Amino acid sequence: MSATPLPSRRLFLGMAAAVPLSTTGALTLGSRSASAATTSPFVMAYFTQSPTNLGTDYGLHLAVSTDALQWMPLNQNNPVVTPTAGDGGLRDPVILPKQDGTYVVMATNLKGTDWTKKSPYIHVWDSADLRSFDNYRLLKLHDMATHTWAPDAFWDASRGQYAIIYSAVNSSGHNVIMVNYTPDFQTVTAPQVFFDPGYDVIDGTLAKDVNGVNYLYFKGHNSLVGAKSTSLNPGSFTQFTSGLAPQGGIEGPILAQAAGTWYLWGDANALFYTWQTSDLSTGTWTATDRRVYTQPQNSKHADIKPIPQTVYDNMVATWGKPAWNRLKSYNFPDRYWRQVDSLGRIDPYPFDPYTDSQWKLVPGLADSSGVSFQSVTAPIRYLRHAFYQLRLDANDGTAKFAQDATFHKTAGLADPSWSSFRSHNYSDRYIRHYDYVLRIDPVSTTTGRADATFSVRY
Repeated sequence: MSATPLPSRRLFLGMAAAVPLSTTGALTLGSRSASAATTSPFVMAYFTQSPTNLGTDYGLHLAVSTDALQWMPLNQNNPVVTPTAGDGGLRDPVILPKQDGTYVVMATNLKGTDWTKKSPYIHVWDSADLRSFDNYRLLKLHDMATHTWAPDAFWDASRGQYAIIYSAVNSSGHNVIMVNYTPDFQTVTAPQVFFDPGYDVIDGTLAKDVNGVNYLYFKGHNSLVGAKSTSLNPGSFTQFTSGLAPQGGIEGPILAQAAGTWYLWGDANALFYTWQTSDLSTGTWTATDRRVYTQPQNSKHADIKPIPQTVYDNMVATWGKPAWNRLKSYNFPDRYWRQVDSLGRIDPYPFDPYTDSQWKLVPGLADSSGVSFQSVTAPIRYLRHAFYQLRLDANDGTAKFAQDATFHKTAGLADPSWSSFRSHNYSDRYIRHYDYVLRIDPVSTTTGRADATFSVRY
């Protein structure tokens, strides 16, 4: 969600991925409670937004990961459930594992981007296994003439209740983090101010009991800022970091721990940035190499939680893997393969039409041991080389077309954990980018090998 002043909220629309970042003195902003160190799988909850809204959807979307970095969207990146009451859409979804092993899903009651809308309600579902979403309801949290943005929740053992935190404008005249307590997400106590540093703050999230300290992360001054406390009591948190942000600002944070490393994700208008640290107490973060993480396509203001392996397996079995892939550049990891006016190129994420970057990797038209790249939106069309440049053309059924459209996947020329693609009928040439255009060339230099290396992701 956005902070006031509202008109400045979207100044970073369309920002490129390669914006320089400060890597010190920062923290995590809030989109959800964090987990203890784990190597279990993870689930991400999000809604979707693309630059011209072709991929915008205000339902609950889910993706899964084995490392909290590389994500596979489920249900073909379509929503698994959509609100039927309130505003008819959601933003800022969060998943909370409950004490009994089941889950509760909460989200902001807002469809669209009218930041002036007032609502005391949030969307709530119960879920046994993140495959069914039951007992849908609107939960009222207050009587103030304001919004109820970016809910999050945690178990407060000292009270024997769950705490629901959210952003709202109270009598101070600016956004603060509020809290209500609940035993069941059906009834709640009266709201209290949980955190108010004296300026506008939204998107609070909590990392609980990390070596005896609780860390509250939030969006303040268009950046990610952190506070800490040895207590969970309202009013006990004090700010201890300065802000972290790319140029133009950031919001919708996520804090997750995997294999002993803390990751901080932030949302810069549907473009996620990630930082990491081994010690939350330092308040210092290092930017994560974009090569090692890939957000779900069009994902916006998300949440990450660890889940048991059985839950992961059952979710994949129920919702299915995507029928398409995206290909990321090794040396320009903010850029993905796409076609523009039937020419192949790499462009910075995000863009529309987003489907221009989705490819079905099918058995090679000329050799089934190879691969051909079939368009998702126009299945009769394939990437083929013509005068060494990659084009998206209709399959004319000729042997020449089949050969031009067939490539052989090899270990990445710059990194064997990535992939390169050798031309079937010009075996000394590989797909590479040059001036961001995809073509086939002989590769013999370090730059050429990097240009010819890609990851195959979702």
